[in-house]
Amino acid sequence: MYAIFEHTFRTRDGDEQRTYLSLPSIIAPLKCSVLPLSNNPEFAPFILKLSRELTRADVSHKVDDSSGSIGRRYARTDEVAIPFGITVDFDSLKEPHTATLRERDSMHQIRAPLSLLPELVRDLSVGRITWKEVEKQYPRFEQQETTRDV
Repeated sequence: MYAIFEHTFRTRDGDEQRTYLSLPSIIAPLKCSVLPLSNNPEFAPFILKLSRELTRADVSHKVDDSSGSIGRRYARTDEVAIPFGITVDFDSLKEPHTATLRERDSMHQIRAPLSLLPELVRDLSVGRITWKEVEKQYPRFEQQETTRDV
């Protein structure tokens, strides 16, 4: 155990209070977190469907709909070595339904169709594809287009 912690414990550049475990996704107990941007009830059906589809794709995951900023929830999932995070936001409500997928180590995000995310996370988790390949295929997420007061 000590060797695993010794080789995977990291701190974020410029913020030594933010620590995380960089376990390879193939051995991480949970592969993905599912995070609604807020407690907006309109997100609930998307979260439920996504959770069901992740389970069907054999992707171990955790839904974190607790209060707190999205940044703090990302930090919590990073601390427990979850390699990927899906965020359902206000743009997810629009057709075509999309969500962001975040990679723990780089903190980069892409936006992809909700229907493709379970298989995408599964393929990333088992090493069928790399994050670099995903970034080439899907647009990089920089900022949400649609906002609402929550």
